[in-house]
Amino acid sequence: MQYIENKTFDEIRIGDSAELTRKLKADDIELFAVMSGDVNPAHVDEEYARSDMFHEVVAHGMWGGALISAVLGTELPGPGTIYLNQNLSFRRPVGLGDTVTVRVTVASKDAGTKRLKLDCLCVNQDGETVIKGQAEVIAPSEKVRRPRVVLPDVHLHERGARYRDLIAATHAMAPVRTAIVHPCDALSLTGALEAASQGLIVPILVAPRVKLEAVAEEAGLVLDGVEIVDVPHSHAAAERAVALVRCGKAEALMKGKLHTDELMDPVVDRDTGLRSERRMSHIFALDVPHYPKPLFVTDAAINIFPDLDTKRDIVQNAIDLAQALGIDRPKVAILSAVETVYPKIPSTIEAAALCKMWDRGQITGGVLDGPLAFDNAVSKSAAKAKGIVSEVAGDADILVVPDLEAGNMIAKQLIHLAGAEAAGIVLGARVPIILTSRADGVMSRLASSAMAQLYIHHAKKVVS
Repeated sequence: MQYIENKTFDEIRIGDSAELTRKLKADDIELFAVMSGDVNPAHVDEEYARSDMFHEVVAHGMWGGALISAVLGTELPGPGTIYLNQNLSFRRPVGLGDTVTVRVTVASKDAGTKRLKLDCLCVNQDGETVIKGQAEVIAPSEKVRRPRVVLPDVHLHERGARYRDLIAATHAMAPVRTAIVHPCDALSLTGALEAASQGLIVPILVAPRVKLEAVAEEAGLVLDGVEIVDVPHSHAAAERAVALVRCGKAEALMKGKLHTDELMDPVVDRDTGLRSERRMSHIFALDVPHYPKPLFVTDAAINIFPDLDTKRDIVQNAIDLAQALGIDRPKVAILSAVETVYPKIPSTIEAAALCKMWDRGQITGGVLDGPLAFDNAVSKSAAKAKGIVSEVAGDADILVVPDLEAGNMIAKQLIHLAGAEAAGIVLGARVPIILTSRADGVMSRLASSAMAQLYIHHAKKVVS
């Protein structure tokens, strides 16, 4: 099948036929909907389809019509065919998993016009007719034989779908009082107010009131009923937000329009900050189009060159978050450049030590393996090629990086080259800190807020 070849008008005889067989998959329906723009819920909304007349998701009628076109254009007559007319009668629905055989048969020829009429029949796996009709075409006069074009791989990904699931998991939970630190731009203010409208947080806006109201007016946002704590500038906003947590008036912090260092300075203050017995660390929660589940990367924002004790806390923070989000036994890959312990690469030694700490109960709640290179942490085929037998390899939930530089590069590459969506949170302080990039969109801020809400409610259950 390396070449595609037609049949000319003179070669074709009445009664000649050609066919193809396809099994309907969910991706077929989604791809057809993307291509055509037809998002009729009978085809793309499983809940609606159950209440519709067919009680299941069914293919678009013209999916079958497209298969008929494929036979005409590639098999009989093939390349050079000019489509003139087509009538179709739809007899039965085609549901997910149905196998459809499409057959076209030459019914008549007109030598003067080079026109053919072909009977078109589509039957399912039970031999039942699903579509029938007739096509009229002008058959090619010249022979065509061309290399068959290799079609590109298509990967379908619904942006934000995993984050919407995350937000949906919070619907039965009470919102958490959250101090929003200096939300003095439209994006961070919109994110905070949208998180409030979805029941994720009760916002306390800590910012210069005049500046905040000007941003709201320009963005068309309404601040009625929202608590505002007036401060002179962004540094004061960070200090006041930390004080609100210390006196029990806020259960979480959210970064607005200020640099991370400016927010974290009062947080890490040894006397008046929010330190706990655990080191703080940042966790990226990434929705990567080609990965089958959420992927957490840590630490890519707080600890620059963490030592072994700090890495233990980084791992534990990530495990605790994953469990709060419903992953009972998260798989943790400790990354390095190679998957074997090599004394000249310190991160391999630390990976081995972390795995032994887990083995001895110094890290709890997940399953660890390392050192693992990035490829064999996320790719089962790569792990198999290297002969790695591991519960974690190729199926990691959490990637623990050697240092901040490596983590930041991995996360940013996944975001900008692989199309990943990113949410972020800092754990290890007295309260979670919703920490997103100033360029992150509203969905990222909502997902980060949902993570904080789920974490807080999970922690309360553990304590009780």
